[in-house]
Amino acid sequence: MCEKGLVRQFRGRYEPPLYWIIFVLGAVGNLMVVWIYVTVRNRLKTMTDVYVLNLAVADLFFLCTLPFWAADAGRGWEFGVALCKIMSAVYKVNLFSSMLLLTCISIDRYIAIVQVTKAHNLKNKRLFYSKLACLTVWLLSMLLALPEMIFAEVKTRPQASCDLVYPSSDRNRTKILVLSLQICMGFCLPLLVMVLCYSVIVRTLLQARSFEKHKALRVVFAVVAVFVLSQLPYNGLLVVDAVQAVNITITHCKTAKGFDIAKQITKSLAYTHACLNPLLYVFIGVRFRKDLLRMVRVCTGGLGSGSIIKMQPVPKRPSVMSDTEMTNALSL
Repeated sequence: MCEKGLVRQFRGRYEPPLYWIIFVLGAVGNLMVVWIYVTVRNRLKTMTDVYVLNLAVADLFFLCTLPFWAADAGRGWEFGVALCKIMSAVYKVNLFSSMLLLTCISIDRYIAIVQVTKAHNLKNKRLFYSKLACLTVWLLSMLLALPEMIFAEVKTRPQASCDLVYPSSDRNRTKILVLSLQICMGFCLPLLVMVLCYSVIVRTLLQARSFEKHKALRVVFAVVAVFVLSQLPYNGLLVVDAVQAVNITITHCKTAKGFDIAKQITKSLAYTHACLNPLLYVFIGVRFRKDLLRMVRVCTGGLGSGSIIKMQPVPKRPSVMSDTEMTNALSL
């Protein structure tokens, strides 16, 4: 037996303040996205609009679970078994939906920039397809989160905590299946699609003549780099965790403690992506920044006269990522 009191002590000091910071920053950014869509724009005009709004909603739901996990790390789980199952499922649904929506955004950017003619011909149908894709993403995410609803329980020893408790009869196989689903659907598939789509986009940008290549390429590399840097370390350790279920290779107590602490650190790093999504997928858009500045001017200049209520969207305004102009699609 390996006594891991030091690991629990580290988690109790490290996770609560960090989770609250991620919660506050992520909530501000994603609420700003939703607020601008509600107040500045009268309707969702393109596929990217639909994906970005759904991504903001998914991140907000995901962020709402962080205060519960912060309390779990600091004082132990005090909210009962039912809420443990609900919070675990909500966390996983929005983790998967967020990653899959990033995949949809990558595909949409590929269509808008590389397949320009096809994008224009299917302009009217693409909005319907995007809503259908979002519905599929949410339903698939709920399906993938079923293990959390089934196996989430409150452990009472050595301290009350909400965690997955697999059936003892087939514990290792079930754990491997659950971890494999998270790794494949929450990281490998989005990464593969992003790399393929953005590789073709980069090649298209390099061949373009009258286009601000450097700004666009900088955005592409930033999107991929942030995704990899935030998600790869944690998913790499999940792979090790799955291998451990097959063949226990970490036998020393000190190594096991270090592995658990590394998982806590990399998991919190992966959570920061909910803060970065608004920056990467919205605020890098030139036209979205103009919408934000316009909203700020109206709010600061017309609080007393009630201008916020009367604020109307600019007519015929392109979306965050214009489907017809490369410059607006990827410029900073």
